Amino acid sequence: MVNLTLLGCGGNVPLPNRFLSSLFMNFNGRKILVDCGEGTQVSMKMKGCGFKDIDLICITHTHGDHIIGLIGLLSTMGNSERKKPVTIIGPVGIKEAMDAIQVLITLPYKLNIIENPEGRFSLVDPILTDLSIETIELEHSTECIGYNFYFARHPKFNIEKAQLNNVPRKYWNMLQKGMTIMDGDVNYTPDMVLGDDRKGIKISMITDTRPLDTIPEFIEDADLFICEAMYGDEMDISKAIKNKHMLFREAASLAVMGNVKQLLLTHFSPSIEEPDVFENNAKSVFENTIIGYDRFSTQIKYPEE
Repeated sequence: MVNLTLLGCGGNVPLPNRFLSSLFMNFNGRKILVDCGEGTQVSMKMKGCGFKDIDLICITHTHGDHIIGLIGLLSTMGNSERKKPVTIIGPVGIKEAMDAIQVLITLPYKLNIIENPEGRFSLVDPILTDLSIETIELEHSTECIGYNFYFARHPKFNIEKAQLNNVPRKYWNMLQKGMTIMDGDVNYTPDMVLGDDRKGIKISMITDTRPLDTIPEFIEDADLFICEAMYGDEMDISKAIKNKHMLFREAASLAVMGNVKQLLLTHFSPSIEEPDVFENNAKSVFENTIIGYDRFSTQIKYPEE
């Protein structure tokens, strides 16, 4: 199960009731932050997310409404006696941006920067072994990437299989944890006691882009598709094209084409005081749409077997 909180759902300029873009995910105690706009720390404090032990920060692009909160957050993590390195993933330009931030602040821990990763990959980190990430290039006014987060689910222990393979009972627990054991000239491997692979959780995040032909395949079958919806009014299509953003309806159309299970809209223009007013523009296309708001929380559970 993944616990998810939309810390901020605003675009460009913060409002009294709407902070800037940020998403927090907690998976078995592992904490992932996607973007860090202004107000991120306030929402994290209100939701009790915890600052010190964030395991991974993913940045979609280096516009201020997506990274300006990093200065304060990284400082707070340092003031919380954080010593463990922090991994930050981002598009082309993230290294330069982080170099600039470190001119302004001194941190008591190291930053591991991964710039513009391509394809699907996993991190060499024992804490994040059950997570793999995939990126996609988007169309914005600066280098921008979207993310897929895949949360793996371990196979169940299969006692019949263990007995059939004559695996000694004393090794069952270690094999179930993924260890391989040599006993004399016999090699015992996890697949000798585990059942079939089980479907995990896929969460897709696409923001600050025009709709692209590559997006539906990228988000295909996602359990949750989080997508920007800068403009709600159909009459704002010219603004969306000019500023390289999306309408509510365009985000919903991507959800349909990607066969996702649920759509969460975010990154609303400051000109939209009440995004719910335009709810039908999305729901008439994709019914299972949620209009995001600051500190909205949900749980994404594993598929039923």
